[in-house]
Amino acid sequence: MREMIKMVVVLTILSLGSGGVLAYLRNNTQERIDNQVLEFVKGPAVRAIFEGATNDPIKDRFTIKDGETERTFFVGVLDGEPRGIALETSGKGYGGDVGLMVGIDVKDNALLGVGVTTHAETPGMGAKAKSDPSFAAQFKELALGEPIKVVSDGGTINAISGATITSRAVTSAATDADGIYQKLKSQIEDKLKGIKQ
Repeated sequence: MREMIKMVVVLTILSLGSGGVLAYLRNNTQERIDNQVLEFVKGPAVRAIFEGATNDPIKDRFTIKDGETERTFFVGVLDGEPRGIALETSGKGYGGDVGLMVGIDVKDNALLGVGVTTHAETPGMGAKAKSDPSFAAQFKELALGEPIKVVSDGGTINAISGATITSRAVTSAATDADGIYQKLKSQIEDKLKGIKQ
């Protein structure tokens, strides 16, 4: 019995020590991890949406509280004024959630473009949502206010061949972004007024 208590005490001490070390490492590397995600996961999609912007949209960003969720908005200065915002949403794809960065032109009330940030879709099929520029190009200049759908669901977006579920995930995420934008529009416009041109 005494050996068993000794093993439990040793195991508890080792577990607490390991947990403490892992917590310490996580806390001290979290900022670096967040910066890497911004630069290498979200950054390429944001920069593609704001191609030709005269600012760095990754640096020019702000957050707004949306209920329990804190949403990050990236700002693009286009034609000399901060008129583009991008936010990330997600839709349910074939292999899991498909993360989507959605750019919105606040002056024209239309989409600037979209870019897939994360996915677990089938390589060569659903993964084309991220790599096929002709798929993403269909979203440019779409008017806001109506659901965005694939052609087979009554919309205007041509689905990726063999990846209708992934295409629906992208259109669903774009529609969600529109809803978030409409809900937070006045707060977004207030924040944009404070952005230097």
